[in-house]
Amino acid sequence: MYATLGLLQAVGVGIGVIALVVAAIFVVSVLISAIKIVKEYERGVIFRLGRVQGGPKGPGLFVLLPMVDRMVKIDLRTVTMDVPPQDVITRDNVPARVNAVIYFRVVDPNRSVIEVENHVLATSQISQTTLRSVLGQRDLDDLLTNREEINEELQSIIDEQTDPWGIKVSVVEVKDVEIPQQMQRAMARQAESERERRAKIIAAEGEYQASQRLRQAADRLESPTALQLRLFQTMGEIAVNQNSTIVLPVPIDLFRPFLESQNGSYGEGVRAARREEEKEAERLYEEAVGDAAREVSSEEVPSEMPDGEATP
Repeated sequence: MYATLGLLQAVGVGIGVIALVVAAIFVVSVLISAIKIVKEYERGVIFRLGRVQGGPKGPGLFVLLPMVDRMVKIDLRTVTMDVPPQDVITRDNVPARVNAVIYFRVVDPNRSVIEVENHVLATSQISQTTLRSVLGQRDLDDLLTNREEINEELQSIIDEQTDPWGIKVSVVEVKDVEIPQQMQRAMARQAESERERRAKIIAAEGEYQASQRLRQAADRLESPTALQLRLFQTMGEIAVNQNSTIVLPVPIDLFRPFLESQNGSYGEGVRAARREEEKEAERLYEEAVGDAAREVSSEEVPSEMPDGEATP
C-alpha cells in the first residue's frame, strides 16, 4: 500500500513538472511573438483589436501585446515592375504590341494597407489599363517619336489614380513597340525614299554650287596668261600620278589658217558651180522668152492686100 502511494506521488510530481515546462515554453513563445523588429527600409502598421494604432512604426524593436496587437510590415523601397505586353490599336488603325516598366514606392503605409488589399497587384492592373487607353489615342508616328511626352502622360495618370492608396509612381517608361512586318517594310521603304530625296537634293545643291564656282573660275581665266598657267598646273597634276599617257591640249589658233584655206577653196568651187547654174538658167529663160515673143509678133502683124488695103 505504501508502494502504491509512492508511485502515485511520483506520477503527480512528473505531471507537475511537465505542466511547468509546457507553461514556460508557452510563455516564452508568447513573449517572442510579441517582440517585433522592423528594418530600416520597412514600416509597421499596428492593429490593436482591429483598429490602427497611430502612424506607422519603425525602424527598430517593438513589443506588442500578445493576442491583442497585430503588425503588418510594409516595404518602402522602390519597386521595379514590368508591365506585361499589351495589344493596342493606334488611332490610325495600326495594331501594335507595347510593353513598359514602372517604378513606384509606398509613401503612406497606413493607406497602402487600409485602402487596397494588394497595392502591388492593384498598381500593375491600373498600369496595364492606362497603357492601353493612352496609346490607343495616339498615332503610330507619334508613338515612335514622342516617347518622352507619352511617358510623362502615363506617369501623371497612374500617379493620380494610385495616390489614394499611398503609392507614388516616379517613372513610367515605354520599353518596346512591336509592329507587324508589313508595316515595318513600309516604314523602311518610306525611310529609304526620304534618304534618296535628301541625297538628290544634296547632289543638286552641289552641282549648283559647282556651277557657280566654275562660272567664277571662267571669269578669272579670261586672259590667255591665266589659261596657260592653268594648263601648266593640270599637266603637273597629271605627271605626279606617273601616267604613261598625257593629254596635251593644243590651241585652236594653230589650225585656223589651215581651216580657213580649206574653207576658202571649197567655197570658191561652190560659188563657181552656182554661177554656171545661174548662167544656164538665164540662157534657157531667154530662149523661152524669145520664142514666145516671135510667135506673138507673127500673129499681130496684118497681111498686105493687092489694092493697098490692109485686112486684119
